[in-house]
Amino acid sequence: MTESAARTDALPNAWNPADEEAAIYQRWVSAGYFEADADSQRPPFSIVLPPPNVTGSLHMGHALNHTLMDAMSRRRRMQGYEVLWLPGMDHAGIATQNVVERELAGEGLSRHDLGRERFVERVWEWKAEYGGKILDQMKRLGDGVDWSRERFTMDEGLSRAVHTMFKRLYDDGLVYRAERIINWCPRCMTALSDIEVDHSDDDGELVSLRYGDGDDAIVVATTRAETMLGDTAVAVHPDDERYAHLVGREVELPLTGRRIPVVADSHVDPEFGTGAVKVTPAHDPNDFEIGRRHDLPMPSIMDERGVITAHGPFEGMDRFEARPAIVAALREQGRIVAEKRPYVHAVGHCSRCDTVVEPRLSLQWWVRVEPLAKAAGDAVRDGRVQVYPPELAKRYFDWVDDMHDWTISRQLWWGHRIPVWYGPNGETVCLGPDERPPSGAGWTQDPDVLDTWFSSGLWPMSTMGWPEPTADLAKFYPTSVLSTGYDILFFWVARMMMFGLYGMRDNGPQRAIPFDHIYLHGLIRDAQGKKMSKSRGNVIDPLDWMDRYGADATRFTLARGANPGADMALAEEWAAGSRNFCTKLWNASRFAMSNGATVATPVPDASELTEADRWILGRLSAVVSDVDELMERFQFAKATNVLYHFTWDEYCDWYLELAKVQLAGEHADGTRAVLGHVLDVVLRLLHPFVPFVTERLWTTLTGGESLVVADWPVGSRWGFAADAVAEAHIADVQKLVTEVRRFRSDQGLKPGQRVATRLSGAGFDAIAGHEESVRALSRLSEPGDDFAATASLEVALAEGAVVVEVDTSGTIDVAAERKRLAKDLAAAEKELKQTDGKLGNASFVDKAPADVVEKVRARRDAAVADIERIRARLDSLPS
Repeated sequence: MTESAARTDALPNAWNPADEEAAIYQRWVSAGYFEADADSQRPPFSIVLPPPNVTGSLHMGHALNHTLMDAMSRRRRMQGYEVLWLPGMDHAGIATQNVVERELAGEGLSRHDLGRERFVERVWEWKAEYGGKILDQMKRLGDGVDWSRERFTMDEGLSRAVHTMFKRLYDDGLVYRAERIINWCPRCMTALSDIEVDHSDDDGELVSLRYGDGDDAIVVATTRAETMLGDTAVAVHPDDERYAHLVGREVELPLTGRRIPVVADSHVDPEFGTGAVKVTPAHDPNDFEIGRRHDLPMPSIMDERGVITAHGPFEGMDRFEARPAIVAALREQGRIVAEKRPYVHAVGHCSRCDTVVEPRLSLQWWVRVEPLAKAAGDAVRDGRVQVYPPELAKRYFDWVDDMHDWTISRQLWWGHRIPVWYGPNGETVCLGPDERPPSGAGWTQDPDVLDTWFSSGLWPMSTMGWPEPTADLAKFYPTSVLSTGYDILFFWVARMMMFGLYGMRDNGPQRAIPFDHIYLHGLIRDAQGKKMSKSRGNVIDPLDWMDRYGADATRFTLARGANPGADMALAEEWAAGSRNFCTKLWNASRFAMSNGATVATPVPDASELTEADRWILGRLSAVVSDVDELMERFQFAKATNVLYHFTWDEYCDWYLELAKVQLAGEHADGTRAVLGHVLDVVLRLLHPFVPFVTERLWTTLTGGESLVVADWPVGSRWGFAADAVAEAHIADVQKLVTEVRRFRSDQGLKPGQRVATRLSGAGFDAIAGHEESVRALSRLSEPGDDFAATASLEVALAEGAVVVEVDTSGTIDVAAERKRLAKDLAAAEKELKQTDGKLGNASFVDKAPADVVEKVRARRDAAVADIERIRARLDSLPS
């Protein structure tokens, strides 16, 4: 058995991902390829995985980001960098607590039945048994992360970092406790961050209420009538002359008997509604600010469960029960001026339980963000951190330049407990991680835990050992790239910037930043461009795609749509197309290897190569350069598109076909070397995106250890100078073969049917050296002594025309061909009639978008050309 046959026999006839991927991944992990060495002399490349929730599973957004991070990491590793891609999970305070509470409810228990300490133990037990399934799913996708460094935001080391950061912020006056308006979930019984609130357009009602009577009457509108019980003022714009006589006076608040002032505040929009607004400082963030400016009382009128606590007939009602009851009472008093229902307006819902969020005045812990946000903005403005695509930097500045103080306390039991103790005489003590809690009677720790974003904001440095001066921090911090969706630019990216610049400030401006580059990808949408959601039923599960098409196909599909900052419309046919690409690569590689493709023999000098060899090597050199440059600029879609078309169109569809002819001639050895060399380079370039199939093929082709640790192809070793003459001649060959194939089809010849043909003309003389290839690829046989042309074609090439004359006598069924052509002619004439009708409609031409009209014109031109071609063919057929 020959060496090439043995290598091909080592490959199954077909690539079956389910049979190969898991074993390949385990071999990579066992070999330690993904483990980083902080003592290495290689240049560092580091990236941290945005920590998924411990309760989560892999969704398509994860799959996209993980694919891109893995592609970056694999390429850098092949380039000789010491690569650290650090994995881990977020403890996901609310989500995880809800999961365990639901589990307890099934047992007839609540967390209060267990008590805090036992409940937290129960959550740890749940994590150990059920949490982190997403990590196994990451392995299926092929994530080349350093599993030896896996971290969890509640790990001892990360908890130490959290307490250290809180203590430093507290000591510097950047953490404080105060009453402010926050998002409150009456179901989860905790404050929520903005990212934990989902907004939707809900049906409600807009009720206009009259406060006061006679000349003192003033009308306000609200979608939350129940909050009027907590009104402490009515506000108008200072320049609104309609209400100038009321400013400084009081009006009676209906149902309560209280009198409340009319105040002038520039926040009020005089053009909106009646130009007057009710002010409920304890239940609306804008009203709270008005209340602060005018020193208004701020009574809360409902408890943490959303139950009315204001004295009167509505006390004890749920907020949604109280709303219609209050409207009915106001209607009875004649205070309802207008009612509009349904009234569609934006309503915030808890992202975990879908409960309507209640703005609520609450005593919470806050971060004073102004100096931190300024530093975060400056780091991008002065170029220390670069945002890709650059146009999204504006969105970043919009966030950090207008950032409000951040509420960081959560009324949960699962999470990092706030390290503050309160004494019996009003003392407040904040402790660092190495300080003992105060002793003595009456001391209690703050019951709240920190917002999950507080700990994840420390992720780039806490995972590397901060606040200790570790070798990992010295080698791999700042990280090289942060890859994430633009949708969490504010919620996570800005927080990491603030904490990194603050916590690492002693290292100097350049070493304090958490990452050198911020790469922002878009969101995944369905084929129609709609946002994916369970309610729409358009969610695509990446695990399902991996089951059916393989991890490589899933990854390649996502990478091909990854244009920086742009959303991606995703359809299943993309995945099927990517699977077909992997199959094409597999089959082409098997063919090349079965025909002796080798990397053991050096590619001969250019003088010993054919023009086809020189053409493909020149094209390969351009592809190496293009892919390298595009990946450097995070242009993953363009890079994969270049690789797709070079691999499929040029290497598989053209060079392999040309090589079949050469393998039977004097240049066979050189062709085998070129086949092997090009395949070797293509597999290296594709590896970051489709790691499994390329690994299997490359190790078979080369006998090398692994593509994971192979060299990245760049420089003169991997490519050859372009040969303009060879490129021109091969372009002519391609054009000639393509036109002949079309001509054959028009003549009704079957694809595999050989037909006697005479080739002549100046254009043919220029590429005469390729006649054997042209005839083989076009299924053209030599003309015999009795050759008599029945049809001909003239093809214009760079150096003149080629005349193609064929003898189709006896090769086609004339009657059947006439019938086929008549059917095609009827279809073309119908298309012409339809397009003429549209273009003759002035309303369509004037009103339709220009590109739509242009497409119809193009369809008409194509129909005209088809009609001419078919009629000419019919005329050429014997009667």
